[in-house]
Amino acid sequence: MYGDVKAQLRAELDEIEAAGLTKRERGIHGPQSSEIEVAGRTVLNFCANNYLGLADDPRIVAAAHRGLDEWGYGLASVRFICGTQELHLELERAVSDFLGYDDTILFSSCFDANGGVFEVLFGPEDAIISDELNHASIIDGIRLSKAQRFRYRNRDLADLEAQLVAASGARRRVIVTDGVFSMDGYIAPLAEICDLAEQHDALVFVDDSHAVGFVGSDGRGTPEYCGVEGRVDITTGTFGKALGGASGGYVAARQEIVDLLRQRARPYLFSNTLAPAIVAGTIEALRLVSESGELRQRLTANAALFRSLMTDAGFDLLPGEHPIVPVMFGDAALTARIADALQERGVYVTAFSYPVVPKGKARIRVQLSAAHSEDEIRRCVAAFAEARDAVHAASPQLG
Repeated sequence: MYGDVKAQLRAELDEIEAAGLTKRERGIHGPQSSEIEVAGRTVLNFCANNYLGLADDPRIVAAAHRGLDEWGYGLASVRFICGTQELHLELERAVSDFLGYDDTILFSSCFDANGGVFEVLFGPEDAIISDELNHASIIDGIRLSKAQRFRYRNRDLADLEAQLVAASGARRRVIVTDGVFSMDGYIAPLAEICDLAEQHDALVFVDDSHAVGFVGSDGRGTPEYCGVEGRVDITTGTFGKALGGASGGYVAARQEIVDLLRQRARPYLFSNTLAPAIVAGTIEALRLVSESGELRQRLTANAALFRSLMTDAGFDLLPGEHPIVPVMFGDAALTARIADALQERGVYVTAFSYPVVPKGKARIRVQLSAAHSEDEIRRCVAAFAEARDAVHAASPQLG
């Protein structure tokens, strides 16, 4: 039987390869940092979500060691059976206090958090109005629910209002958006979204994975940045980016929402508890983020420097202030060759093309970190210029 299946799968893999869409995983030796070792060579790392540079911070590593020593390696259980430690309750309180919510519930990932919310809260008589560029985990989570589904154009408030009107007969309505759209670095217009939600009696849901810890004056994410704290009903996020870069996710929300998720969210009820060492390290990461804005200030300065230098060097960047900086090339083949040329020059980046981004919008998504030094940023920009010139000289037909 597998002989036929093998041939079918091989043909599908060959199609992916022929289209230039094969995702290759390159082994990194050592911890995540601004410089990493790949295939025995040290390269500059400009494509990680390590926004605050905390992934190898010795204070977080030490906290994780203490968590391992005091609380063990794992819980071998789900939360409601015998998998809740005092440590998990402490992290939930810390997230709630930091973001200003009634309560927080932990998940093994933000993908699971987004996968657990919608089918619990929204049924056939309800409506979910979702931004077209929302993360895959939101899309999958919505598919699990039996709610009516409406989609609005990215950050298009007129289209959002039209969808709200179309959903006016629903029992419950919820507007669902990423706080930051990860392929563009654009921030959702939450003030206007919250205004429309209040006018149309809708809830607001924000996945703030690419914002919590560093966006906003105190790092509380896009609701703080947009001045709408207290008006967003549900926030989901991850501990796998700015807050230490490990794993785990959460839903922070109003009390009754969290209470119901504890009773019915399937990824919570049927998945092992988040490992104690990760919980201990994340508590320390939240403490560091809460007590000092130094890393946020450094990240902001690094992003501004990179944008300025790249603009001066003649590159086409999507506008913004976020440390996600898409460098636009348009043509997929050109983008892939420039990414390869950057690797040869010691800069670790990834090219993105269709279907990850729209056709003709191929790009290299650069992600700045507080861990980057000014010298590393300048070396990165110089490598971009060298790679561009080398590729154009070798293949002038690519533009």
